[in-house]
Amino acid sequence: MSELRKRGAGGDHETANLIDKDVDGEDRFAELDLRTDSDIPEVVPPTDRTPEIFKKALSGLSSRWKNWWIRGILTLAMIAVFSLIIYMGSFMLMLLVMSIQVKCFHEIITIGYRVYRSYELPWFRTLSWYFLLCVNYFFYGETVADYFATFVQRREQLQFLIRYHRFISFTLYLAGFCLFVLSLVKRHYRLQFYMFAWTHVTLLIIVTQSHLVIQNLFEGMIWFLVPISSVVCNDIAAYIFGFFFGRTPLIKLSPKKTWEGFIGGFFSTVVFGFLVATLLAQYQYFVCPVEYNSETNRFVTECEPSELFQFQKYSIPPLLQVVLGRETVNLCPFQMHSIALSTFASLIGPFGGFFASGFKRAFKIKDFADTIPGHGGIMDRCDCQYLMSTFVHVYITSFIRGPNPSKLLQQLLVLQPEQQLNVYKTLKTHLIEKGILQPSLRG
Repeated sequence: MSELRKRGAGGDHETANLIDKDVDGEDRFAELDLRTDSDIPEVVPPTDRTPEIFKKALSGLSSRWKNWWIRGILTLAMIAVFSLIIYMGSFMLMLLVMSIQVKCFHEIITIGYRVYRSYELPWFRTLSWYFLLCVNYFFYGETVADYFATFVQRREQLQFLIRYHRFISFTLYLAGFCLFVLSLVKRHYRLQFYMFAWTHVTLLIIVTQSHLVIQNLFEGMIWFLVPISSVVCNDIAAYIFGFFFGRTPLIKLSPKKTWEGFIGGFFSTVVFGFLVATLLAQYQYFVCPVEYNSETNRFVTECEPSELFQFQKYSIPPLLQVVLGRETVNLCPFQMHSIALSTFASLIGPFGGFFASGFKRAFKIKDFADTIPGHGGIMDRCDCQYLMSTFVHVYITSFIRGPNPSKLLQQLLVLQPEQQLNVYKTLKTHLIEKGILQPSLRG
């Protein structure tokens, strides 16, 4: 470098000037990477969307109690709306999950755009939404192929889309990838790659988890409701115990969280999960897998409940017999599984909230948005749900799920007639060998 500068000083001034410009450009890139937390631009604080009627009614209270009442009233309102959607059926629940997914994605992407707004990155928001569409097309296309095979079989256009679904999905993603490369601008390269990673991590956290929520729903509405309600119960119980009894800080990332709230939330959630599981396990509407009826073009939840939801007598250990005064107890296996689900919701689930708190602190914001007064954004209410949905999906696939006859039959129906005949002959031979069927007699 020094030799080039000397040579430039001797007559080749243009070479030296170009080198200086490149060094200056690298320095500016380095400044972008070496920014401390205090150098990160602050996001514009959200506006107060509290209804005027609440402000007037609670005007005489302190901010602490005012927030308490606002959170409480709107929590009850959200529970009421959620109960109505449950009554409307599984399809409406799927639409709710998709709507929440889009809103959460919007809140996180908006934070990224506002933090780096001064750089005016080209195509950032457009490509972010495009990648969201691509990923949703892939995941929901997989769901259609798995659970709507008989419906697809009747429509030639859908057969083409399902047959080449993964290739189409990959092609759509490649188009977005190429557009991103073409949008790269000199002196903004590194920042553009930051935001490219921002978008993809958001997709991983939001879209993948919401897809798992819908997969859990297809296993039976109870696998959707018990985990979600357990997280909600833990959030409410921890807030109440912390509000009235909280004295000991739990974690620096979230100063308002206390050990009293954490412990109180744990015991409350375990009891709540057990009681809700006991109630829901008695109804087919909640325990039967969600299936699509091609004749009525509706989702149905009708079946003979599996052993998982049938109450049985269990012997109580001798030590507990003295305390309880009985030798047996009637339980269904799902009640035991509910303890595992509620334990995760109360002990590990809050770490999703701590993760979100760290994210918000990194960008100097109080909430992800101001959608719900007293609560913040939709993401503020769902930060623990996404972690919970992954656990439930892994739990089902590891300890619960067995072969699904209905899903297998749907897959058989889309085979060619020759393939179906081969499957029939193989199955018939197998059943005859096991003595379940008698060999046919030919005259």
